[in-house]
Amino acid sequence: MHATRPTAEPATTGLMEVRGLSKSFRGLQALDGYSLDLRPLTIHGVIGPNGAGKTTLFHLLSGFLRPSSGTISFDGRDITGAPAYRVARLGIGRTFQNIRLFGDLSVLENVMVGMRRDDRASILATLLSTPSFRRREAELEAAAMDLLILFGLARARDRPARSLPYGDQRRLELARAVGLQPRVLLLDEPNAGMNPIETRELLELIRRLRDELAITIVLVAHDIPLVMGLCERIQVLNYGRLIAEGDPASVRANPDVISAYLGTARHA
Repeated sequence: MHATRPTAEPATTGLMEVRGLSKSFRGLQALDGYSLDLRPLTIHGVIGPNGAGKTTLFHLLSGFLRPSSGTISFDGRDITGAPAYRVARLGIGRTFQNIRLFGDLSVLENVMVGMRRDDRASILATLLSTPSFRRREAELEAAAMDLLILFGLARARDRPARSLPYGDQRRLELARAVGLQPRVLLLDEPNAGMNPIETRELLELIRRLRDELAITIVLVAHDIPLVMGLCERIQVLNYGRLIAEGDPASVRANPDVISAYLGTARHA
């Protein structure tokens, strides 16, 4: 079984702390002096238009890019510049704006791949299909099925991932990321391409991940109503710099944010 983690009240100490994080590409400053104090069990949003630095930020936090300057601390450990595989093993998962599934693998196999972060099965045990290897595979399959049930994908378990409708592919990518059992999950435009019904279902699912699996969520999105309705704290980026931060009400009322990003969405 994929064990459900006990819920808890948000702690007062930071789970992830970022200080002065910057990244430049041949003179172009994609991110400049970004900071973050991420509390456990919160849903944190980052908004901004194309080119604001949101995806660069996620690449830095997840180890896909090395920062030009600044520090990233996770659970008291300095992970600045750590490679992506190590960041994932420490408990930071992510999804991508563009879906990156293994299209020819089944839905179930996609989730099982994501759950092999700490799999220590030897090559010999795998080749010989030893009893211990078969037990481990059965455990992984059962845990993967638990996630497919949670994400409403159980009936599609044997279908190739590429054959799923777009919204189901989005949910499958999210299920695969949750299979890593992350403590922090970075969601890059999680509802991109979804219709309003699929988006509402996704909102409820994200809340369940926080409430039932104790996963801290950070998401970036262009969908202002989604962020305002889901996140407890929001940051606003503009050309790589942080221009506003606070709860949804204060961000919505910030004149710079209204002028630069929200426009008529301030009344949403």
